[in-house]
Amino acid sequence: MTNLSVRETSLPRRRLLRVAVAAAAVVCTVVACSPVSNNEGGDPSGGDQSAGQDSFGTPADPAAVKQGGKLVIALSAEPDALDPTLSRSLYSRYVFQAMCQKLYDVNEQAQVVPQLATALPTTSGDGRTVTIPLRPGVRFADGTAFDSAAVKATLQRHLTNARSARKSELGPIDGVDTPDAQTVVLRLKQPFAPLLGALADRAGMIMSAQALRTLGDDFASAPVCVGPFKFAKRVPQNSIEVVRDPNYYDASKVHLDAISWRILTDASIRAANLRSGDAQVADSVSTQDVASLRQDTAASVLQSQSLGYQGLTINVGNVDGVGTAPKPINRPLAQNAKVRQAFEHAIDRKALVDAVFNGLHAAACSPISPASTFSSPEAQTCPAHDPAKAKQLLAEAGVQTPYTVTMLASNTPDTLRLAQALQSMVKDGGFDLKINPVEYSSLLDEQDRGNFELLQLGWSGRIDPDANITNFVGTGASQNVAGYSNPQLDTVLTQARQAGDVEERRKLYGQAVTLLQQDDALIYLYRQRNLTAVSKQIQGLQVYPDGVIRAAFAGFGK
Repeated sequence: MTNLSVRETSLPRRRLLRVAVAAAAVVCTVVACSPVSNNEGGDPSGGDQSAGQDSFGTPADPAAVKQGGKLVIALSAEPDALDPTLSRSLYSRYVFQAMCQKLYDVNEQAQVVPQLATALPTTSGDGRTVTIPLRPGVRFADGTAFDSAAVKATLQRHLTNARSARKSELGPIDGVDTPDAQTVVLRLKQPFAPLLGALADRAGMIMSAQALRTLGDDFASAPVCVGPFKFAKRVPQNSIEVVRDPNYYDASKVHLDAISWRILTDASIRAANLRSGDAQVADSVSTQDVASLRQDTAASVLQSQSLGYQGLTINVGNVDGVGTAPKPINRPLAQNAKVRQAFEHAIDRKALVDAVFNGLHAAACSPISPASTFSSPEAQTCPAHDPAKAKQLLAEAGVQTPYTVTMLASNTPDTLRLAQALQSMVKDGGFDLKINPVEYSSLLDEQDRGNFELLQLGWSGRIDPDANITNFVGTGASQNVAGYSNPQLDTVLTQARQAGDVEERRKLYGQAVTLLQQDDALIYLYRQRNLTAVSKQIQGLQVYPDGVIRAAFAGFGK
């Protein structure tokens, strides 16, 4: 999950088609289909464009960039553990993008493409055997060979580590075979449609087997992967630095000597650092600063629709920590769905987005983007803003008003503006909302322990909807911090994971959203845009719909 630094609004028509086609391609790959091609015209990248149009940035022209230099990125929150097995934060993905490549990646059309693999997987007719070919001659940053044994060691760690955030993402993997150094075969208990999407994210980041043996659970202290850069140092609450890796297999494409992410939680300070030249990139531009940055001749603003959401998670059963069996919590908000439904009816999503974010984001009531090929009218149904209904539900639940609820939220200015707007808004529905702001990494720890009543947090999103849903609301899932369990929902999500037909999955996800809105353990609020400001001194920095800043192949202009 991420904090408010993930942005999203509605897509232009061409982007709608691209994301929808890409999502369908993910389904096809698990039954050995070939990747879809996209021959649409138009230029979706480049410099500033008006609000509502995507601007991803363009690849660097090698003839126009200098060799060397350190790129400084002003980052809106501290990444959590730099360990692909354990990480849950968008910000760690920024760092991983430069130093921990994956079996597969996502391109600007939100299509899955090979990275450390040489081709998309081939899948047996029964959907239970998936074969992945690997790049030959690749080395980790410690000089050891990248091979099928390293892939197996990584995947087994994802599946068996007690604190793994990847286990439920990888689904029903029953075994990993290594017939030769450049081939990995995954054996599944049953077909698993979201597998390719998972391998295009942290589950597909391959770690050095030697480093895993040496460091074990301390891997994050000195992570070793395959990438254009390698880990150099980390100063907690301050910065993370990587340096060019001479072992990288495609080193000729790397222009920078180093990248430094500096943690600056205040968006106005990030923008000021960009303007002063102390940073060349500002992550998660505040919607309050977008207009002025667009007028700045020395900077450009990259923007794209994210694939995720921002929402409110209610602790309904997380007593002993994430992943443990749910237990009863003696609070009306946790015990009674009517109280949670009342809270949702007290929220005016559109007014919230317009007031807090200048209308740059879009109201949302579902984990499934309208741009997804798996969307449906059922998946986009939105409970109405109805304060009178909220009070009625509280009365039916036997709750006295005003009913006090305490919300845990990150202490960034944008998040606090959102929290204060919610605080004012839900009063009319009979709620007295208290705000408990904490630093982002502390918030992640508190959510995992279950030390919250209500939590404001979001998710940067993945191309397959399963990765936006099951890991957060499936019983016992590794990021189900709500401690939520609904066997009927589990059945629907399992069926969607095993289905190979797009229409069948679309129908099942519509049913899932209906069940989610009945229980309201997670209330979806809005979709953001990814907004990143970049100095025009820099070429080649890109941000795709997955929200990840791609800086590894950027460079300073000549």
